[in-house]
Amino acid sequence: MQYLHTMIRVSDLDASLKFYCDLLGLEEVRRRDSERGRFTLVFLTAPEDRERALEDGAPMIELTCNWDPEEYGGGRNFGHLAYRVDNIYDLCEHLQKGGVVINRPPRDGRMAFVRSPDNISIELLQKGEPLEPREPWLSMENTGTW
Repeated sequence: MQYLHTMIRVSDLDASLKFYCDLLGLEEVRRRDSERGRFTLVFLTAPEDRERALEDGAPMIELTCNWDPEEYGGGRNFGHLAYRVDNIYDLCEHLQKGGVVINRPPRDGRMAFVRSPDNISIELLQKGEPLEPREPWLSMENTGTW
């Protein structure tokens, strides 16, 4: 058995791609439009997994955008996606500048949570040892749910 991907239904493909690619840093590796099924599939991977994703299907995120509007519930009940990052402080600052709320700030230099435009919870984990705690993250309160 091999883990392939996690599928997330999105309501606004452009907003989701801005979040996952422009802000979070994932890369699009494949896209498929289905006229008959009336949907678009976009497969994303972390930059360090790109080569493996293209060669042997390293784990990816599959964004599914149905062309006919639907209301999607979930978010928290989905659980969350998790990514290991090179510098949690730099990424959280980048996300925040892009308008993303840091729901659980990286006060410990190790872990943070944010949400996608479709309310999917995303955990960010510092690669290696936790970074030394520092402001503004150290004294920042949680916002909403994560």
